[in-house]
Amino acid sequence: MAVFGLLSAVAGFVKVRFLIDKAIIDNMIFRAHYRITSAILFACCIMVTANNLIGDPINCIADSAVTEHVINTFCWITYTYTLPDNALKPVGTHVAGPGLGTDIGEKKYHSYYQWVPFLLFLQGILFYLPHWMWKQWEDGKIRMISDGMRGPLIETKQERQQRTSRLIQYILDTLHLHNSYAAGYFFCEALNFVNVVGNMFFIDTFLGGAFLTYGTEVVKFSQMNQDERSDPMVEIFPRLTKCTFHKYGASGSIQKLDALCVLALNIINEKIFIFLWFWFIILAIMSGVALLYSMAVVLLPSTRETILKKRFKFSTASGAGNLVRETQVGDFLLLHLLGQNMNMMVFNEVLDELCRRLHVGSSSGASPASVPSAPSTLEMSPIYPQMEKFSKDTEI
Repeated sequence: MAVFGLLSAVAGFVKVRFLIDKAIIDNMIFRAHYRITSAILFACCIMVTANNLIGDPINCIADSAVTEHVINTFCWITYTYTLPDNALKPVGTHVAGPGLGTDIGEKKYHSYYQWVPFLLFLQGILFYLPHWMWKQWEDGKIRMISDGMRGPLIETKQERQQRTSRLIQYILDTLHLHNSYAAGYFFCEALNFVNVVGNMFFIDTFLGGAFLTYGTEVVKFSQMNQDERSDPMVEIFPRLTKCTFHKYGASGSIQKLDALCVLALNIINEKIFIFLWFWFIILAIMSGVALLYSMAVVLLPSTRETILKKRFKFSTASGAGNLVRETQVGDFLLLHLLGQNMNMMVFNEVLDELCRRLHVGSSSGASPASVPSAPSTLEMSPIYPQMEKFSKDTEI
């Protein structure tokens, strides 16, 4: 039950909130890194450290002169090994298990299993790091300027016009000042792609160069003849291994004890890493597509225009193209994030009014007198009402 309690805590990474509760400051693929992937890695870390799932991680059989606890501890903290030349020999007639037998030929040492929980935990942090960096860089800007406009449609038209006017005035006051803001977002998005690809090579090095082809080898294994195939999961994560222990005999001479060890933990490790192989491949492809999308947004104004028309249904005659020409990449990213947080109809009103105030054409035909006067940029801040109240109290 303790394991399920820990897993439920990790489930907090994969959370669904109403838009009114928290502003969305990234896209779905970005969230797949720090919510889904980090949660998976932390959950896997908990699984491999929960001994009550499968019992002891290692159990060794050796000479009765040495206690079982000593052998188990020694073989766990040092290493075990298998014999690759014996991997295909018949089990039960020639060898006791795949990769076992007389110590002749090449030895393949296995010492990674002590580090698997630390590796998974470190990877979970690495996948959360770009989100943390972007969150510090973003500093709650979208949450502040969209306060009161997220979630359901604002009921009264007058209230909607007032909030829309405040938002538009902020955008106009800070026009062309959001490029560093956009640079931080695109940098963290690129960091996500580098992170997932780098982690694949990191695991490959950790497993002795076997991870990059691990998934393809497992798929190929399932299609081979049963008498001629060697399970790649057993080769990388052996369930039975050998361990050599030396001790002094009664006469002072060194005695060599050959122990047979059962690595029950590898039953879980092999499933974890085959899942991570497929997930990292999918995530790397999605992240690469997202990076290409962001490059198109930065380099091609026509892409920004298409996004306004198709994604946000802004179909004002020539409005989208003119708006893109009057704004820069940072301004567009700010509008894009606002569009993800606001009701579509309200956001289209914002774009339409923004076009009118920039004198780039609008379908609304509204006159300046029909729009309430815009408050100052200070009034966009959530602390403005408290500051105003404090000022009145001081005068009294």
